[in-house]
Amino acid sequence: MKNLLTLLVLFVTSLGFSQNIQPTFKKSGDLVKATYYYENGNIKTQGFFKNNKLTGKWVAYDEQGNKKQVAYYKEGKKDGKWMIWTKDAVKEINYKNNQIVYVNSLSTDNKVALTD
Repeated sequence: MKNLLTLLVLFVTSLGFSQNIQPTFKKSGDLVKATYYYENGNIKTQGFFKNNKLTGKWVAYDEQGNKKQVAYYKEGKKDGKWMIWTKDAVKEINYKNNQIVYVNSLSTDNKVALTD
C-alpha cells in the first residue's frame, strides 16, 4: 500500500511538471490562425496558414512578451519585409519569393520609429 501511494504521488507530481501549453488553431475563412505558447503562458509565435502553408504576417515574441521578429510569407515562402530585433540592432531583411533582396541593419542606439 505504501509503495502504491508513493507511485501515485510521483505520477501526479510528474504530470504537473510535464504540462505543456498546446498551440491553438482558429479557422477564419480560408485562413487558420495559429498561436504557439511558452511554458509560462505567453505567446511565442502567432500567424496564419492557408492550405497548410505559412501565409501573411507572423510575429515572434520573447518569453517576456517583447516582439522579436515580424515576418511575412506568401504560399509558404518568405516574401516581404522582415524585422528582427536583437539586443544591439534591428535588422530589416526584404525577401521576394524566398530570396533575400536586401538587408539593412540599424543600431539600437539610433532614435528611429519602427512600425510593422
